[in-house]
Amino acid sequence: MQHEYAVSLPQPDAISAAHSERCAGYIRARIHDAGGSISFAEFMHYALYAPGLGYYAAGARKFGDAGDFVTAPEISPLFGRVVARQSAGVLRSVPGGSLLEFGAGSGRLALEVLRTLDELDALPVEYRIMEVSADLRERQQRLLHEELPGLAERICWLDRMPDAHRGVVLANEVLDALPVERFIRRKDGVYQLRVADEAGEFVFVDEPAPGVLASAVEAIETDVGARFPDAYVSEVSLAAPAWLRDVAKVLEQGMILLFDYGVSRRDYYADDRDEGWLRCHFRHRAHSDPLILPGIQDLTAWVDFSAIAEAAADSGLDILGYVSQSQFLLAGGIDAELSDFAGMPIESQLRTAAQVKILTLPGEMGENVKCIGLARGDIPRPAAFDSADRTHTL
Repeated sequence: MQHEYAVSLPQPDAISAAHSERCAGYIRARIHDAGGSISFAEFMHYALYAPGLGYYAAGARKFGDAGDFVTAPEISPLFGRVVARQSAGVLRSVPGGSLLEFGAGSGRLALEVLRTLDELDALPVEYRIMEVSADLRERQQRLLHEELPGLAERICWLDRMPDAHRGVVLANEVLDALPVERFIRRKDGVYQLRVADEAGEFVFVDEPAPGVLASAVEAIETDVGARFPDAYVSEVSLAAPAWLRDVAKVLEQGMILLFDYGVSRRDYYADDRDEGWLRCHFRHRAHSDPLILPGIQDLTAWVDFSAIAEAAADSGLDILGYVSQSQFLLAGGIDAELSDFAGMPIESQLRTAAQVKILTLPGEMGENVKCIGLARGDIPRPAAFDSADRTHTL
């Protein structure tokens, strides 16, 4: 039997289909080893990161027109240039400051950030990249060495978290790719949604939630002031706050900029979001069936930014601000980057205007993507957080 959303998606080519089946076989073996089912967080981890098989661990094209989705750095160099403008003051104020980027994707963000920081005379001592995908690391190296040969010696790739970091940390659409737990609230308690294999097809089953998940759900209910109704389904990311705490441990002085699709907790767990925020992307089609096409489709869950703010506070970080991507770009200097717009050829004007619309309009990325800025130590507050700050909503 086909899954509900499979019929509306493009059919994968033979090579992709074979790869997906190998990934599915790997996951079935893990289900068998676990006694018949695994948590959804485990399924998501294997589907995205299984060695040589997961979506981010294999060689399929992920970004741009030929991939499954488009990120802000792929849409326009303006995004990276504004990020660089907002990072320059911090790098100048932190002696020996470096920049650490997690999940650098195609390398386009690193390219524009470095190029702009060079123009602003605010280059970091090092540009460090943490990338779990060997394929993406190779593409990043090729792009950056070809485009920025004079800066190549400043760029390094890390296999693990550094012991210490001073300067700026960047993560664009990283948190939404961390595995999440799915739960369903029933009258008699919190249940964990798990994944089983029935006749070669992955299906959801549920069991009473383990203590850590049940406690997390109950803490959310306490925070929002109401118990979830019967049959309410959503997600909890235990990985994202843990990731931030790990980053905070190594940040001695500087700023963290996190960009991602997300909302505050009260919006995340609103009554009308009773199917959660999990989304899947295959060939630029968004759908809601995470159990199909393992290894060749992207799985993401929007971010509960209130949980990120709590983890930041627990780690002794200050919150610089919480704004939409649109506000970050508008207050952060995109107008200065467009100062020569009138002198552009008409084709360039049309292309640039279309890019700006995608980055800033509420119906596009402008409102759905948020940026939270975090800091340790005495650093200048970026202008991007000077207006329309929503920290009070977290």
